[in-house]
Amino acid sequence: MRRDSVLGTIVVAAVLCVVCSVVVSSAAVLLKPYQLENERLDKQKNVLAAAGLLEPGDDNAAIDAKFKKIKRQIVNLDTGEVASDEELKEAGIDNPSEYSADEARDNDKLNRQVTGLPGIPKTEKYAVVYVIEDDGELHGVVLPIYGKGLWSTMYGFLALDGDLKTAKGITFYKQGETPGLGGEVDNPKWKAQWPGKKLRSEDGKVLIHVVKGQGTGDEQVDGLSGATITTNGVNDFVRFWLGEEGFGPYLKQLESKENSNG
Repeated sequence: MRRDSVLGTIVVAAVLCVVCSVVVSSAAVLLKPYQLENERLDKQKNVLAAAGLLEPGDDNAAIDAKFKKIKRQIVNLDTGEVASDEELKEAGIDNPSEYSADEARDNDKLNRQVTGLPGIPKTEKYAVVYVIEDDGELHGVVLPIYGKGLWSTMYGFLALDGDLKTAKGITFYKQGETPGLGGEVDNPKWKAQWPGKKLRSEDGKVLIHVVKGQGTGDEQVDGLSGATITTNGVNDFVRFWLGEEGFGPYLKQLESKENSNG
């Protein structure tokens, strides 16, 4: 077969395609553990940042050490109760330490219908929360939050103070909104508004609003300039996750427990 023939060209191209596909596939397999580890560390970093526990210069070892002091709980969003190992096993969650809410959303045995989260008809039934305690005293709780913006589903964490009514902070670790507009949800200046804001009333009513333009008082956060749809989305899903279809029942039970212990 002549090297400059049409058939020769096709054979060479085919061989190159096979070799390249093998290289790409092998690289993807080899890099997957590193990718998962980076995602794990990024989530931990965002949990700590939302809670105000992340310091400039914290390396991976420092992040791991701080995160180990935080109590991880799996909450039944329908009841608001912390799920027992027995309940989780009955639900098909055999290894709670590796439970992923991201995967549960696509599993009809582990998701549930909701009505108050625009553009998202189903959420996970069991959610992972992070409780911050010191010598048995509650210092805060970090809740996972997500919802639709203009172009993407935004994922982040909202941290509440030990009173379970006041914001400690907010972070977003995954979003695809327009840079300079809706993407400003991840701007430190915008996120700096949140600490100290009143999220919930004494009876558990959701107070916080993300408003168009400039917010006033302790119950409002400035909207994102030029990003009305993203602003409305953040307002809607933050209020959803603090409400009755979200973590409202869990927060009420946690408050009741703290009051009885106090």
